[in-house]
Amino acid sequence: MTAAEGAARQFLHALGVPTESESMRGTPGRMARAYAELFSPRPFDLTTFPNDEGYDELVLARSIPVRSVCEHHLLPFVGTAHVGYLPADRILGLSKLARVVEHFACRPQVQERLTKQIADWLQAQLAPKGVGVVIEAEHTCMTLRGVQATGSTTVTSSLQGLLRHDPRSRGEFLALTGRAAAS
Repeated sequence: MTAAEGAARQFLHALGVPTESESMRGTPGRMARAYAELFSPRPFDLTTFPNDEGYDELVLARSIPVRSVCEHHLLPFVGTAHVGYLPADRILGLSKLARVVEHFACRPQVQERLTKQIADWLQAQLAPKGVGVVIEAEHTCMTLRGVQATGSTTVTSSLQGLLRHDPRSRGEFLALTGRAAAS
């Protein structure tokens, strides 16, 4: 962490931001610790269970908090993810849907890739009949700088299997996430 703190101090000085005052003296260390926290997902064990009851309806976790950092500006983006799947032979421990989102969000990212990584991972781990991920986020690289489009959000989706190809399943997923199905 010492190297990151030194680099943060040099970065701030290069931008003309003094760090000698009492209130700024600890900023390089806080900055290094903050980015280390943003880039460090908590470990988790994938918990799946046999789908003994043959449950074949949509499983959806809505409004999972998402926080990540734009890989182009290293500024945060925050929002919510809606993650669902149509079970096949295995079902997932529900908390794991949020853990998967956190796992892939804890690195410099673009929202499009993040959305697809979550869906691809669930598809690979569960082999469900379908997977759907919708993320809506506000990017501070867009709202605090550049165009300064305060209040704007970006929505991305990744639909696989029946949630992509079956219009009824797709419509149900999008309706439950608060997104109307495209005609």
